[in-house]
Amino acid sequence: MDFSFTEEQNMLHESIERFVQTDYSFDDRQKNAASDLGYDAGNWNTFAELGWLGVPFSEADGGFGGGAVESSLMMEQFGHGLVIEPYLATVVLAGGAIKHGGSEAQKAKLLPGIIDGSTQAALAYAEPQARFNLADVTTTASAEGDGWVLNGYKAVVLNGPAAQMLVVSARTSGEQRDQDGISLSVVDTKAAGVSRRDYPTVDAFRASEVTLEGVKVDADSVLGEVGKGYAVLEQAIDEGILAVGSEAVGCMEKLYKETVEYCRQREQFGQAMGKFQVLQHRMVDMFMEHEQSKSLMFMAAMRMDEGYGAEAQKAISAFKVQIGKSGKFVGQNAVQLHGGMGMTEELNIGHYFKRLTIIDTLFGNADFHLKRFGAL
Repeated sequence: MDFSFTEEQNMLHESIERFVQTDYSFDDRQKNAASDLGYDAGNWNTFAELGWLGVPFSEADGGFGGGAVESSLMMEQFGHGLVIEPYLATVVLAGGAIKHGGSEAQKAKLLPGIIDGSTQAALAYAEPQARFNLADVTTTASAEGDGWVLNGYKAVVLNGPAAQMLVVSARTSGEQRDQDGISLSVVDTKAAGVSRRDYPTVDAFRASEVTLEGVKVDADSVLGEVGKGYAVLEQAIDEGILAVGSEAVGCMEKLYKETVEYCRQREQFGQAMGKFQVLQHRMVDMFMEHEQSKSLMFMAAMRMDEGYGAEAQKAISAFKVQIGKSGKFVGQNAVQLHGGMGMTEELNIGHYFKRLTIIDTLFGNADFHLKRFGAL
């Protein structure tokens, strides 16, 4: 496998790295997370101006034609800075569903607003009873005239509070857990019958519980063929797994490097902690967990770019299992080696660990993906 980057990929990587290092301090991140919006609108406009919001979309759709490798490089750098701007929810998940499922007319209508930063979006797919089964859908879409009426409830809709547009999975036919019969519809959050309960998540992001009561949408709002939305949803979620996994790789790198630096400076029993061999071994183990995760990140990204199918799905699940295991190990050891400081809100270490913990549960935890890998 060729692990070398193109000139364009290097430029993308360096531009985001420079932004995170110079314009995205931890204190600013915390201040923005506590604001009413939950992130910095100015940063989001910067993302749009620099073309980052258009990276995963084809040139025909107004984007830059990037693939899974480009998305991984971006999200890894976002992980370094604990970036809270809703790139995952708007661009990767909702944008991905539109990119893979929408007609040319739908993409021409919906994607420009995402790419230029004027539209915030969210993917409303999870339901409380479903656990991590994407096909377990009780939200219904009933035909009425030339349109549809949506009724149901969606849990943990990432970026729901800021979203102007939802991509909603609903059952148009079949039984509760059938893969066939699921359709994806684009819903305006201001439409009659849409209500939300907004809340902050433990890792400083924002999410909503969304209730749909008699929400009317026209036939043109359905992405792709009616009843065939599961495959589109599955691909968008797998791209989301690659994105958050890459973010986790960035978080782990930050944690082990800051832990090594702290142990060089902190003295115990008259010498630096980093001189104790048992701690050196533990920091090497942290480094190895990060490196293994990064290797699987590149493998999964290349499998996705080769074409979405069983091989790509296996690589994605293997990556998610590794992230769950490694993120827990690196996060716990970083907190422990920092001692009491690692538990404080003022130090960034605990916040990286919180994000890694949430990433393990997003889109299926390590146990779920180990079973999925075996089934594949």
